[in-house]
Amino acid sequence: MTERVSCYRSHLLTELERACLLLTGVGTAVRSAMKKEVQQLLLEARLNCVKVSQAAADLKQFCLQNAQHDPLLTGVSSSTNPFRPQKVCSFL
Repeated sequence: MTERVSCYRSHLLTELERACLLLTGVGTAVRSAMKKEVQQLLLEARLNCVKVSQAAADLKQFCLQNAQHDPLLTGVSSSTNPFRPQKVCSFL
């Protein structure tokens, strides 16, 4: 399935590049914008696709491995907390 998708993507991108080259009568701003779009599509076509279930499993594993270092989960001791309320000094 992924081979078909990547083959389709590369074919589509080749056609887009060809269309950009044929647009010689179009203004330079439009041509430049289309070139940028084709470059972005080429970049995206080279990315490896990951299934959502696999990405979610990897993210869950990362969170579980690093939970002990997360101050939102473990809390911060009041002595090292830079945002603790300041003590008020009063002179009599």
